[in-house]
Amino acid sequence: MKNLTYISLFSLLIIFGCKEEFLDAEPKSFFTPENALNTADGMEAMLSSAMTNLRAEYYGDGAPMITENVFSEVAVEGTTDKSGPAQDLNLLIVPDANLNSSNTNRIGWFWTEWYEGIKLANTVISRIDDAEYASEEERNAILGVAYFHRAYRYYRLTQQFGDVPFLLQEFTQPKLDFTSTSRVIILEKMKEDLELAEQWVPDDAPLGEVTRGAVLHQLTKINLALTDFDGAIAAANELIDGGKYALMTSRFGATGDDATKNLIWDLHRPENKSIPENTEAIMNVISRLGFEGNGSTTSAMRQAVPLWWRFINTPNGSNGMSDDPNIEIPYVVEFGRGIGRNRGVVYSTKEVWTDDNDLRHAPGNWMDMEDLTYNAPGLQESGNPFYDQNLQLFNDAGVVLCSDTIRNWYGWPHYKLYIPDPEAVKPGGGHSDWYVFRLAETYLLRAEAYFWKGDLASAAADINAIRNRAGAASITPGEVNIGAILDERVRELYYEENRNTELTRMAFIFATTGQAAYNGQTYSLNNFHEKNFWYDRIMEKTDFYNQGVITIHGDEYTMSPYHSLYPIPAGAINANTQGQINQNMGYPGAENNIAPLTSIPAETE
Repeated sequence: MKNLTYISLFSLLIIFGCKEEFLDAEPKSFFTPENALNTADGMEAMLSSAMTNLRAEYYGDGAPMITENVFSEVAVEGTTDKSGPAQDLNLLIVPDANLNSSNTNRIGWFWTEWYEGIKLANTVISRIDDAEYASEEERNAILGVAYFHRAYRYYRLTQQFGDVPFLLQEFTQPKLDFTSTSRVIILEKMKEDLELAEQWVPDDAPLGEVTRGAVLHQLTKINLALTDFDGAIAAANELIDGGKYALMTSRFGATGDDATKNLIWDLHRPENKSIPENTEAIMNVISRLGFEGNGSTTSAMRQAVPLWWRFINTPNGSNGMSDDPNIEIPYVVEFGRGIGRNRGVVYSTKEVWTDDNDLRHAPGNWMDMEDLTYNAPGLQESGNPFYDQNLQLFNDAGVVLCSDTIRNWYGWPHYKLYIPDPEAVKPGGGHSDWYVFRLAETYLLRAEAYFWKGDLASAAADINAIRNRAGAASITPGEVNIGAILDERVRELYYEENRNTELTRMAFIFATTGQAAYNGQTYSLNNFHEKNFWYDRIMEKTDFYNQGVITIHGDEYTMSPYHSLYPIPAGAINANTQGQINQNMGYPGAENNIAPLTSIPAETE
């Protein structure tokens, strides 16, 4: 639990400049690296701050992970009562827009906070020999963790933004001459670093810290991004077959004796995620009620559960729903006071669920609106016959019974989003540890690597390990393609994986290899902003973008192929007065681009 131990200490060590200015390194405190980083404890405190930085993607109102879902085929932004949320992407997603707000999107958060994490890691790396250690093993373990944190951020940046400035050292003076570097060069260096880190980071670090397993998992992803499929398989093999981790296949934990639930429920209960018995968790971020430095709650139910408690009528025209926690049917306690911000689409909430035996979609684990009943106390008081009867979307005349089918009416994974919230009268999702890396994803990453190599039998075996654990039937090698892998990822990892990052990575692989996708299309890096698998997949699977869908506020859902990469925030480019940070093609400012660096300047290493 070192990440929690050092949070309050390191909050005082403000050795970096204001986040609003891109990589401004002007000190703001009398604390300096010289007097903070001369011990192993000081170095670990810096890395604990890096973990806190990583943790923030998963928590709070409008959590950044929602932007990852919205920029993919699994969900859309469901806030329909105002303009500004990421719905009309062609209009709103531009470099000088508000790119960091719960009311718009969190693109700017990724840019700012990933570089903040890189600064923390680079400071440790640059000063690794300034401290005294109990042993060479302790030194190398700290360095390996710093390498992981840097590689994690650069992996995400290169899939979210493409070519970006590449910093490999601590800067103690303001720097205004950054230049974009090829994403491939960045990933190649990160692979080298992780191969060292894998030798140094211990396997026995507690969940909430970086483990050797986390290094191997991240190395698998980077090898995939580099089209090194053999390397991805080797890293995944080490993780899957190494003896420390295993898929959970039996009931376990505090909920294991509850006969009304099942294994999938156990796997996602807050009290079970980080216990030693859970051999599937590779790296978690930690949030516990009452622990210092926890920050925001998950807010999972508020973000991703429909706005079920308002604007839904009975077939005979009465108000049907209530969010009062003190009534006979207090749904707000069980499901939370959702606002439908992370709105699952038909693909992720209906189409992928084709196996009736799949525990992930079993009654009690998965909820559809039709599973709820009309609970407004006024119905009971008036003797309305629809009280406690199942919800209907239409009456007998075919009239829609809710005011907003986007925000009010869709299914959700209750087993994953239900987080008890004792601090709120009307819960929104309380404190809970959250999976960052889980072995189920490692299996699906290895399946993907096998697919790219044409070994469909091995790919099917890995997919089936996940399907069979959930009670679903096996698929055959002939059914394996990238679509099948993405389908299984959404069943297993919805509201958990970084969906946009992984979908863009796959799009880059198609464009790099020229391999035809299951849709018969081939792709190229030369016109990636005009034609790519990311866009074609979203157009195929979502029923919102470019389909003429308009919110009750009058905003249309639109999207273009260039949105496969986020825009570089204009403030970062404008502040870099002595260099050139390229803008992604399709956005204003790209006309000023120069060729990115294709090697690492010696002075930056």
